[in-house]
Amino acid sequence: SNENQPVAVIHTAFEDSPRTVALVHTKEGMTLDEKLEYAYRWTQNIMDSWSLKLPMDGNDDVTVMGEIVDGMGLRSTSMGDQMLFGTTKYKVAAFGFEEI
Repeated sequence: SNENQPVAVIHTAFEDSPRTVALVHTKEGMTLDEKLEYAYRWTQNIMDSWSLKLPMDGNDDVTVMGEIVDGMGLRSTSMGDQMLFGTTKYKVAAFGFEEI
């Protein structure tokens, strides 16, 4: 089963072409929605930087894939970005996630 597969976070909202920026390893027993929510939360810059693995928004469950340029971290995941779990892609919507 793909139960333990990570969620791939793909930034597409403001980029010229889609870029996979993170693989987020979710917790045992999470529902699909919980997995997507978890991947969303831990690719947010709320207090500091998720991609620079700073203390508040850094999470060891997140493998950063995007290239860090000039020590500037990656942006937060936003509406219009995508997540891939298994073979299904989801778009970050105003509320929740839409299968695409």
